[in-house]
Amino acid sequence: MKLSHRITNINGGGSDGWDVFLKARGMIAEGVAVTELTIGEHDIGTAAPILQEMHRSAMGGHTGYAMVPGINALRDTVAARVQARTGVPTTRDNVIITPGGQAALFAAHTAVCDSGDTALYVDPYYATYPGTIRAVGAVPQSVPALADNAFQPRAKDIAAAAEQGAASLLINSPNNPTGVVYSRDTLQGIADVCKAHDLWLISDEVYDTQVWDGEHISPRALPDMAERTLVVGSMSKSHAMTGSRCGWIVGPEEVIGNLVNLATNTTYGVPGYIQDAASFALNQGPEVEAEVAEPFRRRREKAMEVLAAQNTVTLVPAQGAMYLMLDIRATGQSGDDFANTLLDAHHIAVMPGESFGQAAAGHIRVAMTIDDDRFIAALKTLCAFAADLAKK
Repeated sequence: MKLSHRITNINGGGSDGWDVFLKARGMIAEGVAVTELTIGEHDIGTAAPILQEMHRSAMGGHTGYAMVPGINALRDTVAARVQARTGVPTTRDNVIITPGGQAALFAAHTAVCDSGDTALYVDPYYATYPGTIRAVGAVPQSVPALADNAFQPRAKDIAAAAEQGAASLLINSPNNPTGVVYSRDTLQGIADVCKAHDLWLISDEVYDTQVWDGEHISPRALPDMAERTLVVGSMSKSHAMTGSRCGWIVGPEEVIGNLVNLATNTTYGVPGYIQDAASFALNQGPEVEAEVAEPFRRRREKAMEVLAAQNTVTLVPAQGAMYLMLDIRATGQSGDDFANTLLDAHHIAVMPGESFGQAAAGHIRVAMTIDDDRFIAALKTLCAFAADLAKK
């Protein structure tokens, strides 16, 4: 018996980028104390009032099948939130609720890519992007955003890739892994390329509440872009609801209508009590979102002080999200080698830049997801370790 090429080729025959993370988890399972700075998991957990609303809804009986596109209350709340932040008229008919942002990425590519189509994405990228594209039968093609351009993707590079034929482009700002927020000029250049080459734009905006410098601009709000943009959002990062698996896609009504058909035949929606809790959380307003984001803002400021006091490790402009991208090329090691040797020597786990594409080679991603004191102590150890390597 043979498995489909689509399922066996999700990782393209290589690593899925999670090797160091899995190694660290293996060490922890064996009783080794490891400081994990790997994944984007809040250390504060989901707030008690949100959990209480989830419990109230479940105990009240909202545990059966929910409406596949999402309950009207949540769709209306998401639509109002998006319209208020972008100025683009948005109704529930522009919104489908999905089991998290990852499911939204899969659904969005399913909507706009046929089997064999080329789907573009920016490198560095979140580790699942190429696998998601392969999973829908499309062909992933990366477009590098280079370190010497502050990891801002250039329109001319996207255009060169699009000229070979492509159906879609996936972007992410604020960006995971780099922490870079795309500028208005960058986004306008991306929009111009999408219109010139008839590309669908899939905009992953799950970190839109975590902006430290600059401003978050949704490309859906740019002229003539609402009709060709699908925005992916999620409760995971904005409200520390990672395990609740509640996200959405915002886009043209025709696309959303067809995505309802996809959901009917795949996920069959999101549990009602989860949606009730998400609607409750969003209606608490931006103050709650700022409270969830505050630990990362604070740790970023502390980290910048540590990094300013040494000259081996260089910080990529940390404008948003819960990560720091650090340039460790002065050590003479790759990101993979540095992450593995740091884990072996000091039991500190970080993600190699190579897990997020070749444009991030020679870098590491550090998640700011443990308490302040432990985070700063780990960062100081990391910098001292890098300095020792650079001397050899």
